[in-house]
Amino acid sequence: MENPNPQNPQNPGLDNVWEFRWQNNQTGWDLGAVSPPLAAYIDQWQNLDAAVLIPGCGNAYEAEYLLKRGFTNVTVIDIAPSAVVCLRDRLDADFSDWHKHLTLVTGDFFKHEGAYDLILEQTFFCALDPSWRPAYAQHMFALLKPGGKLAGVMFDRDFEGGPPYGGCATDYKVLFEKIFKVKILEPCHNSATPRHGSEVFVVFEK
Repeated sequence: MENPNPQNPQNPGLDNVWEFRWQNNQTGWDLGAVSPPLAAYIDQWQNLDAAVLIPGCGNAYEAEYLLKRGFTNVTVIDIAPSAVVCLRDRLDADFSDWHKHLTLVTGDFFKHEGAYDLILEQTFFCALDPSWRPAYAQHMFALLKPGGKLAGVMFDRDFEGGPPYGGCATDYKVLFEKIFKVKILEPCHNSATPRHGSEVFVVFEK
């Protein structure tokens, strides 16, 4: 992946990179089910009418889980059209009225506009070149309502090359505490088996 200018994180080739991966089944990051830490966090969320965003949604098992739990205002976005088509087909098969409660967006997260109570992070942050991370934090902050939360899992390990790109809790703290209130940043105790011991769970509040 080319390294974009961090001041302008729009890479004209990025959509082609991820579309190619989806068309060629290069989706090794996919767990095949909702991430257990996110499921547990969703379970304790009380406001089912909260506006929820899942960026870089991919197969968006978390979105399906939200619908099953009764959430009514969910938006998912992915830059790869094939990912969105795949998700739409699955939703059509499993939820007759999903379109009343969930909005599918094909597009660039950094151009997305909205106001959300909760944004769920699951393998989107690690897909971005690290030079984009300040822009990621700033745009997440802009998309959240006052008191809104960015919650999810981030890798606590290194990778050869990327994506995915690794990181550590110390770096995340330095990055996010500049603009967010860091509510939770701790080793993840309930990661999916393939990721056990390699994730931190985070909750950042606007």
